[in-house]
Amino acid sequence: MRETERARRPVGTERITMEEAGAELRRRLELKGRKKSHKQTVESDLRNHISPFFGATDLDRITPDDIERYIVVKQRDGLAVKTVRNHVNTMHSVFDIGVRRGWCLSNPVKLADRPRLRKTETRIQFLDQQSLDALVAAPYPADAFGRVEPSLYLTAAMTGLRQGELLGLRWRDVDFQASKVRVVSPYVRGEFADPKSEGSGRSVPMARRVSDVLAELHSRTMYPRPQDLVFCHPETGKPLDRSKLIRRFRQAIERADVAPVTFHELRHTFGTRMAAAGVPIRTVQHWMGHADLKTTQIYAHYSPTHDEAATVDRAFA
Repeated sequence: MRETERARRPVGTERITMEEAGAELRRRLELKGRKKSHKQTVESDLRNHISPFFGATDLDRITPDDIERYIVVKQRDGLAVKTVRNHVNTMHSVFDIGVRRGWCLSNPVKLADRPRLRKTETRIQFLDQQSLDALVAAPYPADAFGRVEPSLYLTAAMTGLRQGELLGLRWRDVDFQASKVRVVSPYVRGEFADPKSEGSGRSVPMARRVSDVLAELHSRTMYPRPQDLVFCHPETGKPLDRSKLIRRFRQAIERADVAPVTFHELRHTFGTRMAAAGVPIRTVQHWMGHADLKTTQIYAHYSPTHDEAATVDRAFA
């Protein structure tokens, strides 16, 4: 072993590669009970990108320059900056474990320059009232999925719930008496999980129109028990298939002949309408389950102003 290697390697420790240290990270995530979606993302980062790049290189031989070289290569491969930053975060966790276990002396990720996220245009797409009404009133296929779609889309637009929160919604979470919908256990990547963030476990006001639609759905569903899913497959009671939902939503938008939006932008429909109605941004943040107020600020431009235009007129009179 060269003197430089001997100096860098903690005495009495074994040689550990990125792949081996990554396996320890995955084990720890399992022990901590992290969400399935997070564990799958970390595993994919390691298996498809990080481990193949570093190969059999010992963990304690990887330098900040190597981390930066990884960043450059992955960006040249066409990966988005946010994706590469997520990879770097995964490596940061791997090296933290390495330091604690004595597999390396330091975390090189801390000294490496990370790619910067560029500011993107904050213009968002959403449905106005006329378009939302057209979407709900559009003709739907006379199949099992079609019997649920209009209720699902209206609820999404008028509560701001995320797709996984809608798919995980149970009848016991719909409080008709209090006019509230409670977010308890979203359905994400094939499993029911805890809310997305600490602030996501919440209740959202249920407008009369949503209440009427859900009451009608409850009266005809084969699965009306408190523990049953609200937007389940009408014939099996199981969660709706996400990919099929996205495809059917696109078709519904085309049939309604309205400006194309994504299913997620039904959530923006709620945010913009609440801001335009004068609901305080902090309240909108809570209703939408945003952990960071900055996320909610994209709707601030739609908040009503109080005589601002008249003030400018008077100033230039």
